[in-house]
Amino acid sequence: MNKKLLTLKYVLFDLLAGAISWGLFYSYRKIYVEHFPIEKIHLGNDDTFFLGLSIIPFFWLALYYFTGEYRNLLRKSRLQELASTFKLVLVGSVILFFILILDDYISSYKNYYSSFFTLFSLQFVFTYIPRLTITSSTIRKMRRGEFSFNTLIIGAREKAVGLIKEMSNKPKSSGNKFIGFVPLEPQEEYPLEQYLSKLGDSLEDINTIVKEYKVDEVIISLDYQEKNKLEKVISRLELLHTRTLMQPDLYDILTGHVQTTSLYSIPLLEVTHELMPPWQENVKRFLDVVFSIIAMVILIPLYVGISIAIKANSKGPVFYSHTRIGRFGKPFTIYKFRSMVVDAEKNGPQLSNHTDNRITSVGRFLRKTRLDEIPQFYNVVLGNMSLVGPRPERQFFIDQIVERAPHYYHLLRVRPGITSLGQVKYGYAENVDQMIERLRYDIIYIENMSLYVDFKIMIYTIKTIFEASGK
Repeated sequence: MNKKLLTLKYVLFDLLAGAISWGLFYSYRKIYVEHFPIEKIHLGNDDTFFLGLSIIPFFWLALYYFTGEYRNLLRKSRLQELASTFKLVLVGSVILFFILILDDYISSYKNYYSSFFTLFSLQFVFTYIPRLTITSSTIRKMRRGEFSFNTLIIGAREKAVGLIKEMSNKPKSSGNKFIGFVPLEPQEEYPLEQYLSKLGDSLEDINTIVKEYKVDEVIISLDYQEKNKLEKVISRLELLHTRTLMQPDLYDILTGHVQTTSLYSIPLLEVTHELMPPWQENVKRFLDVVFSIIAMVILIPLYVGISIAIKANSKGPVFYSHTRIGRFGKPFTIYKFRSMVVDAEKNGPQLSNHTDNRITSVGRFLRKTRLDEIPQFYNVVLGNMSLVGPRPERQFFIDQIVERAPHYYHLLRVRPGITSLGQVKYGYAENVDQMIERLRYDIIYIENMSLYVDFKIMIYTIKTIFEASGK
């Protein structure tokens, strides 16, 4: 099923709901609150009506987007749709009440209550009915098998066999198309091989398999003796664009690290990889783009001044670019002001130190003030980076780090940043040992990600720039 088309349907119906509910609410206010004669109401000549019509539908659209309402539309249940729509319409109605209604002239406080109830009711009805229709249609198509999710099983023993048998015997489709399985490690025989094809010999093949077979969902089905490898399995899956589910046992439920879901009476647990609430993640991305565009415009004189200084100080280009590893291990090209001599790494990748004679005099100032990083605003706009996030590294050094600190992979769950807690608290690393030492700050950041933490790191970064105290 076309996910983009489904999202477009939601967006168009939400815009229409916002426009219709505003039109009816505005008419209600004119007739029943302001006691305006019906025959004298001409909305076509009313500037206030058209102003609201051009703003309010997009207010609702922004509210739904920033709260993550358009995510996972194919897996929404009717109950989830009801709960999320009710909650968001209530929040939005409260906001509009204080903006549009609170200062209005009223003859009685009952007008406040009736206006709010009317606003909420109209918006909820015209939003929820189309959504319910779309969701019901999607569920029916999935149960009839008209579309499905490519699903991979991790595990190959008796528990996985039981899962396949149970899901295959259900009268209605769960939406899962089982394409094969991957064992945790090679063994002589696999009980699950009687039912599914083996797509790899061990967990090391998971990345290639997910890309090759376009896997949408992964179900972890491990026997009791394999549970000690669960953390390793989940860590590997964190970097993939897949939904992760697992068969629960008592320990899984008691840990509280997973969110319970029900897949048409098959009890599975959804392993959530979200580090921030959806609304914070969307606001973070919105602020990244807006702030970066503003910064790129405002800092044009600084860009010009730094460029002139670099050209006057040493031969070579103004900008330096090379490949770094971004979110989910995806390579991208990073851009910085050149702070070293040309061909500084002609003998291979090297980390710099405070006595490094490859750094130019202008480059040393740029590195201390972090001004060499400001061209990366371009990477933020492209979506390769964020304003705040772990420092992006080269694959050459990542390979060395993970040999000693495998938890480095946790950093690849988020977009790398222009600045980070590791940068402001530790600074540039001069060797792999220091990179591993700085890693603990980035892990702390990831485990405590929020807009508030990002704001604090930005303040520390600005302080570092003005004090030129960067390492």
